[in-house]
Amino acid sequence: MTTQQAITLSERMLRGEVFSDQCPSREILKHVTNRWGGLVLVALLQGMHRFSDLRRKLSGVSEKMLAQTLQTLEVDGFVLRVSYPVVPPHVEYSLTPLGEELAKQVELLVDWIEINLPRILEAQGTSPAKYNDE
Repeated sequence: MTTQQAITLSERMLRGEVFSDQCPSREILKHVTNRWGGLVLVALLQGMHRFSDLRRKLSGVSEKMLAQTLQTLEVDGFVLRVSYPVVPPHVEYSLTPLGEELAKQVELLVDWIEINLPRILEAQGTSPAKYNDE
């Protein structure tokens, strides 16, 4: 192996390769871009939330799915969970600095989708008026 190949390999180890099926970055991408992961991140950009607050904010999420999503994002280092030893239990969720950095990127995507929703619906052949009536 030449020095150039060793450097290239070293450099590649410092960055993920999302197109490789062996790279853990793929799993992280899945956590962030699934329906609830991205929404949790954007919701937490507004500050600390309790579990019940998040559940109300994320219309349609089940308790089990929200718990799994928060746990996954916590393991990934994006969400901080603080549990207070009181009765009834009091748990708060917030973004870590890494999570805040990521959530700002996800928020850009969410904003783009919201702004361009009429164009997207038109491309799908769905009337924006129909969407607003439901």
